Amino acid sequence: MSLLPKIVTLRDRGRILLHDQFKYISAKMSSSSGKRLRVLVDMDGVIADFEGGFLKKYRARYPNEPYITLEDRRGFWVSSQYGNLRSDLCEKAISIWESKDFFIELEPLPGGVQAVKEMAKMENTDVFICTSPIKHYIHCPGEKYAWIEKHLGYDFLDQIILTRDKTVVTGDVLIDDKPDILGVEPNPSWEHILFTACHNKHILPSSSHRRLLSWADDWRGILENKRL
Repeated sequence: MSLLPKIVTLRDRGRILLHDQFKYISAKMSSSSGKRLRVLVDMDGVIADFEGGFLKKYRARYPNEPYITLEDRRGFWVSSQYGNLRSDLCEKAISIWESKDFFIELEPLPGGVQAVKEMAKMENTDVFICTSPIKHYIHCPGEKYAWIEKHLGYDFLDQIILTRDKTVVTGDVLIDDKPDILGVEPNPSWEHILFTACHNKHILPSSSHRRLLSWADDWRGILENKRL
């Protein structure tokens, strides 16, 4: 019998950790039944100030280039609006959030972190941060985890769902600033609560969307109404 110790590579260890976390989240989510409410909260533009962070870093990196104020932002995709302003500005915009430290240095939006913490303490309520990483993944996923730990605490790392398709995630409510959330599932289980951001505030109220104007709005009332 070999006396050599069993070697676990860093890559294998990463797989083990991810597998264990997946099992934890799956068990946590499957435990929701009956009167339990499962709330999915987006990160960028909902609890983290993506738009403000982008504009600040864009102007610092490209001080001589034209920019779009938060008041003039229209449409979910920042890069598209900048590309319409001038074609080469699309790639310059994208370079900002592909850069190291962009996501970890985002400021919290007013009231968002406190609201999520209070939400997580509500009876029969499970709260998950459901966020989409960018495809240029070198920095983004790790920095999203670091941001959550920094602002919501270490224990909330077990409540993170990273996915490019939120329609396949099961929940009762999704609070998200993106007006149209599409994916492979045409009828997601969750109700989309549109969180008001600079890019969507001009959109007229819709009978298909309830809306949060900010975290000072009555988010508790929305959740309690959903529980009925």
